[in-house]
Amino acid sequence: MEKSIIVNNVSKKYKLYQRKKEQLLDVVTSKNYGQDFYALANVNFTAEKGDVVGFIGINGSGKSTLSNIIAGIVPETSGTIQVNGEAALIAVSAGLKGELTGRENIELKCLMLGFSKKEVKEMEEDIISFSELDKFIDQPVKSYSSGMKSRLGFAISVSVNPDILIIDEALSVGDKAFAEKSLDKMREFKDQGKTMIFVSHSISQMKQFCEKILWLEYGMVKDFGTVEEVMPKYQKFLKQWKKMSKEERETYKEQGYQKQKELLGV
Repeated sequence: MEKSIIVNNVSKKYKLYQRKKEQLLDVVTSKNYGQDFYALANVNFTAEKGDVVGFIGINGSGKSTLSNIIAGIVPETSGTIQVNGEAALIAVSAGLKGELTGRENIELKCLMLGFSKKEVKEMEEDIISFSELDKFIDQPVKSYSSGMKSRLGFAISVSVNPDILIIDEALSVGDKAFAEKSLDKMREFKDQGKTMIFVSHSISQMKQFCEKILWLEYGMVKDFGTVEEVMPKYQKFLKQWKKMSKEERETYKEQGYQKQKELLGV
């Protein structure tokens, strides 16, 4: 099978500062200020062309960070990533300019993707129709609800027909009818053999739509396999997680970051 996405030992490090002064001092002096935080630690993952992979994990596990790296939005700190084809990220307000209207955002994003002005004009009405924004399309995006932003972002991304579609919680906001319409569009892409990454807390959506699951925990790969293999383990974990006290969750988190340090050798 042809490889669509190859993630090899990818880590992403951020610096956490207690005060803005520390951030400035870290830039202008030789001293090391701030605390290193690894959102991803030595992640390995491969998707074949046509795979539909769900990213799961509790909040802070690194799902959105990995999605953004695959989409080319943020760079990895170390490791390598190979994406064979044009990738489009659909997340709430991802890539949308608040000061511009919905229509202006359509034009800007499509022009940035290499479409001519004529092609953009031909696509525009279909995008507006799919988004169901109607009279709001000529209002500034900063006035949109999160659901409206998600609808506009989704409509643009599916209309440009990418090779790889990355959906990051974009269907968790807005109305159920639009979410169903979006899932139907994703099924069309699935039938066309496109590669898709689906990030969601909805286990039912994952089960009905995905074929494989990547389970991330504190920036590390916990498990990767078919939905039938991984999802029962994750659901069992979630039941245990929900029963944990605040102190137990904190202990579990500390143990997770200790494993991360051992993995990274830091």
